[in-house]
Amino acid sequence: MAPQIAWIGLGNMGRGMCKNLVEKGNLDKPLLIFNRTKKRADDLSAQLPSGKSAAVGTIDEAVKTSDIIFACVGDDKAINEIVDAALQNDVKGKLIVDCSTVHPETSEALAKRITEKSAGFVACPVFGAPAMADNGQLICLPAGPAELVDKVKPYLTGVMGRAVIDFSDQAPSKATLLKVIGNTFVFNMIETLSEGHTMAEKTGLGTENLHKFVELMFPGPYVAYSNRMQSGDYHKREEPLFAIDLARKDARHALDLAKNNGARMRAVEVADAHFADVQKHVGSKGDVAGIYGAVRQESGLKYEN
Repeated sequence: MAPQIAWIGLGNMGRGMCKNLVEKGNLDKPLLIFNRTKKRADDLSAQLPSGKSAAVGTIDEAVKTSDIIFACVGDDKAINEIVDAALQNDVKGKLIVDCSTVHPETSEALAKRITEKSAGFVACPVFGAPAMADNGQLICLPAGPAELVDKVKPYLTGVMGRAVIDFSDQAPSKATLLKVIGNTFVFNMIETLSEGHTMAEKTGLGTENLHKFVELMFPGPYVAYSNRMQSGDYHKREEPLFAIDLARKDARHALDLAKNNGARMRAVEVADAHFADVQKHVGSKGDVAGIYGAVRQESGLKYEN
């Protein structure tokens, strides 16, 4: 019998992942969708093929009849609250899959609490921007007992993602550790582009000339972020693609891991200082690409290009 699946959390990433799970996951039962703001779940369900999903009003409703429960939320506090609520039910034999970006210690603590209730746990953070989530092009990092990871894999490559970095039979914390460290590459890329574009403007080279170099030398994410900087998307958006508050959370996790393991991530320290400047300028509406605005301000230019 095919499993009943539930989805919890509809942030920028979660909406796309949920959509692809419904449209390409070969589900033979409606996907149960829960979001703290129920209207988001109602709206998404209405956009999906008829009869393929159902919005529910509580976590209990999502958990009680489900065999596999996916969650993708913004931070450690949110996933802990969701798991606390889920474990109020009889979860014996169920599988909880966390796609959130959290501290590795959080993943280990979740695994312990969940397995103590005779349920299974797989950490499965993902790499990719919201557009990649919409298009099913994420890179997925499932970690946990191999037999549980195998239950999750049918919903990854070709459904929500384009590739898997397989952590079967490795600790859940390994996946979230790679996710946290991997996100620092994104921060450092944005920092480098921000400084480069600012220098191009200040020296008279021109940002269009720099962008041509980026297109030829660093295709992919570099070009995408360079476009966002040139177009002013980093300050014009109503809703951030990668919220600055979440970026600061990830930076804190990375810096904490470095400190506790006798390492130093100076580039992340610089990026996080600019994150703080973005928060000061635009508050929680700030986007991670706003580093560009912060670097511009340091160089005597306006935050907005």
